[in-house]
Amino acid sequence: MLRRTRGHAFLYPMHAPPTVTPPPLDASSALFLDVDGTLLEIAPRPELVRVPPELPKMLEQLARQRHGALALITGRTLADLDRLFQPWRGAAAGVHGAERRRMDGSIVAEQPTEPDRIAAAALDRMRPKLATLSDRWPGVWIEDKGRTVALHYRAVPERGQEIRAAVTQVAQRESEALRPIAGKMVLELQPSHRHKGAAIAAFLTEAPFRGRQPLFVGDDATDEDGFAEVNRRGGVSVRVGPRTSDSVAGHQLPSVADVLNWLAAAAEG
Repeated sequence: MLRRTRGHAFLYPMHAPPTVTPPPLDASSALFLDVDGTLLEIAPRPELVRVPPELPKMLEQLARQRHGALALITGRTLADLDRLFQPWRGAAAGVHGAERRRMDGSIVAEQPTEPDRIAAAALDRMRPKLATLSDRWPGVWIEDKGRTVALHYRAVPERGQEIRAAVTQVAQRESEALRPIAGKMVLELQPSHRHKGAAIAAFLTEAPFRGRQPLFVGDDATDEDGFAEVNRRGGVSVRVGPRTSDSVAGHQLPSVADVLNWLAAAAEG
């Protein structure tokens, strides 16, 4: 069955009712949204994703309802977000919180901390090791975002367990500075002190997010820090995809299509 939302061009397949349905979106909430696997279907490579044509307009509507209290929280860079969602250009945290832009467009220019410098040095030591590992498996490729490095193996999913074990082993010496996060056919090395939960917490200290109940929607292991932070504050955490016993999210939507229909219903309210 397909559902067409009033005033939107979205046509998404509907799924069986989720196990724990999130409540309708409240315009008084602070809305935080992951991107890949949440707003966009995952593609074989990040640059191949398709953005539904009505999605930027819907983000603008949802942000306007909340007087700007909507932010994208993603592993992508801010420049990549602006390319994908133009003309939308709202609040966002990129590279898992290493980059952050406020609702008014100002960039948070933080001076590098000692943990930042330690993590950067650790990544420099890891880059040649990851290159050697990627050469071992044709089809594996490296995405270097500067402050994080990811190893993608979507082309060879049958080698996933072997690849994750190899990366984890070579990264053990850098465990104080970096942490490997296993995602959907990807393993990303991130600074241990930079994560989506910290980015959400930073937004919640500022207008227009301050004082609002936070709601975060994500789909992957990199989103669990965000779920935990939102839960700690009495907010709403929503995991996209099948229910998993290791997720701390309190609610679930089965697919990207369900997320977009849920958001579109709120945008029309």
